Amino acid sequence: MPTSLFALLVLSGAALYFMTPAERKRLLENAIALARQAVGYVAQSATSKDPFDEFLRARTGFPIVMPFIAATYLIVFTMMLFDRSAGSDAERLIAWGANFAPRTVNGEWWRLLTSTFVHASFFQLVASIAGLVPAGLILERAIGRVSFACVYIAAALVAGIVTLWTAPGMSIGVGASGAICGIYGLLLASIGWAIVGQPRVSVPMSTVTQLGGGAAIFLLGVLAGDQVGTRSELAGFAVGVAAGIAIARGVTREKPAIKRGLVTVAAAALVTVAMSFPLGVVIDARPEIVRIASFEERTAAAYDVAVDKFKRGRLTPDALSQIIDRTILPELESIQGRVKALRGVPREQAPLVAAASEYCKLREESWRRRSEALHKRNMKMLRDAELSERAALDAFQKMRAS
Repeated sequence: MPTSLFALLVLSGAALYFMTPAERKRLLENAIALARQAVGYVAQSATSKDPFDEFLRARTGFPIVMPFIAATYLIVFTMMLFDRSAGSDAERLIAWGANFAPRTVNGEWWRLLTSTFVHASFFQLVASIAGLVPAGLILERAIGRVSFACVYIAAALVAGIVTLWTAPGMSIGVGASGAICGIYGLLLASIGWAIVGQPRVSVPMSTVTQLGGGAAIFLLGVLAGDQVGTRSELAGFAVGVAAGIAIARGVTREKPAIKRGLVTVAAAALVTVAMSFPLGVVIDARPEIVRIASFEERTAAAYDVAVDKFKRGRLTPDALSQIIDRTILPELESIQGRVKALRGVPREQAPLVAAASEYCKLREESWRRRSEALHKRNMKMLRDAELSERAALDAFQKMRAS
């Protein structure tokens, strides 16, 4: 029942953006009906005489953390749909908190957690909610709200740092698959303790069906559009298993102590910090390349204007040469210095930086030859400068293509 309610709410929220006013009115009426059903379900669970419901009720009255996480997924995704401030989908994901190495390792470590609330597609969102809700409804009540939140955070941190280690440097990590795999690891460990522990607790088949259905949708979403990486998800799962072994011991007898969950988060934070040191600085070289492209287009246009004046007799060869020596070459040398100083360039951007360096070298050579030819009024040297310029512009096009 709760899984179907959440699925319907997710579908309704996504469709809201594309609906007409009349359709939105009908949707509101349906939402009210669904809300009444949900209240009825909660009330029924609160008074149910089922042994499993009584077991969960004895641990925690009703879940808070899981609904908050699922609601945050929905709210962030809906707000992103209406966000038109970013120039591209990638920029929008980064702006809303995605795990992006050039930003994360340069002081924005909070992205390891916030990236779990950012989803790149509606299908990824549905998979996250379907995976979280059924398991969360049981686990949060069985081990307690604080412990459940601690395992989610711990798995998210470790999965996020593993993403930085294993994924390409310029990849954008979004989605909660790593953290939710941690929840399933916790579930597996809790089941293990329930099997070997006393007293035994029987789980209704309806609950097993809900767990299996949610896990199937989640797994399908992970396989169809993985945004984190299998190693990261396995790391999150391992954190969940380890946390479950520590936290869920004796779960059938009593509610686990909160300090176990806090120790889990502290341990995950220490692992994250330890793994962060060898990463070093990671940069995005593309802004520098954009400046190089802007420089080439701007200086070429300005020099063409000066050449036109020269052809009409309004500018001497020496004056034309001075434009190169005093304006173009100093800026080009500055750009070349910045390119050489780039450190922490991701592996996939290395060809781009190499092409930029080659362009700067050839372009400086072509401008110097042109300036010298103008000073000496030497047409042969000017033709040689034009050949050098063609080589530089070829390198420029190669850089842009990269």
